[in-house]
Amino acid sequence: MDIALIVLYFGLFCISILYSSVGHGGASGYLAILSLSTFATMESSWLKQHAWCLNLVVAAIAFFHYYNAGFFNKKLTTPFIITSIPFAIIGGYLKIDGGIYDILLSITLLWAAYRLFQTKNDDEINNFVEPDLKIALPTGGVIGLMSGIVGVGGGIFLSPIILLKKWADPKTVAATSALFIWVNSAAGLFGAGISGQLNIDLGILFPFIIVVLIGGYIGSRIGSLAHQSIIRLVLVFVLITAGGKRLIDSFAF
Repeated sequence: MDIALIVLYFGLFCISILYSSVGHGGASGYLAILSLSTFATMESSWLKQHAWCLNLVVAAIAFFHYYNAGFFNKKLTTPFIITSIPFAIIGGYLKIDGGIYDILLSITLLWAAYRLFQTKNDDEINNFVEPDLKIALPTGGVIGLMSGIVGVGGGIFLSPIILLKKWADPKTVAATSALFIWVNSAAGLFGAGISGQLNIDLGILFPFIIVVLIGGYIGSRIGSLAHQSIIRLVLVFVLITAGGKRLIDSFAF
């Protein structure tokens, strides 16, 4: 087997562990890894569709574990999902120019790195107040649209917002993000399908799914119990490297 492919599989495996441990599907991380591989030359629609497929697997596993542990808050999650689904479909339906996509993806990866670096796992007991519908509904819609355009599930944006606004504790946020990511990824694929852009390569996708399935199970089992300061810094480095690389390539003459 090609050594580069083995390294890619290992990268996807590690990303799935890291992201699933906080309830994320890992699309921004998968896009980062793919951006550093030979798959970086693939069309933007191909990249985000395969990232969404991996999201469906890992986010489902993460939600299963956090839900069974009793951390799912239906009242908190529902408003975000209601508006995110239609806007994620619209985002997945849109056909984005390759150069514009590279810039948007780069910004997304760099933003993800910044938020992961800034956000801490704070398990201290706080007085959490759920957001009003007039705040939660537009927040879900904006994140859903961005998720559909860029090819992520949106958890990388939603989680920091909920944590910083103190709408919920970290574990409840993880459960909310997992379900939010799953429905947005499904909506994005649906939007791509009705626009005639759906292009899934099962031969390539299947081994990807196997490695993230294993990684997602491990990561979601670990949850937020382990300290993640070191692995978060490593993940931040990967996101910055990939985001910077695509941004530089998009402006290269």
